[in-house]
Amino acid sequence: MSKKTFESAMNRLEEISTLLEQGSQSLDETLKLFEEGHELAEFCEKALDEAEKKIKILTRDNKGFQLTDADLE
Repeated sequence: MSKKTFESAMNRLEEISTLLEQGSQSLDETLKLFEEGHELAEFCEKALDEAEKKIKILTRDNKGFQLTDADLE
């Protein structure tokens, strides 16, 4: 199984949104889609938060654009 990316999660969220807007799913399927969408939204939010942390570190670093994973902790 490939690693989930922000882009793939956003694409799946768009698919889920379209399916839910159509309203042609059963209640059980609608709930499954909603739950999947919620999990994907949380994943995307976390990814965006991490990206924001990296950007803040880069903009504060007066030595140039150096970033290490240790800087994020």
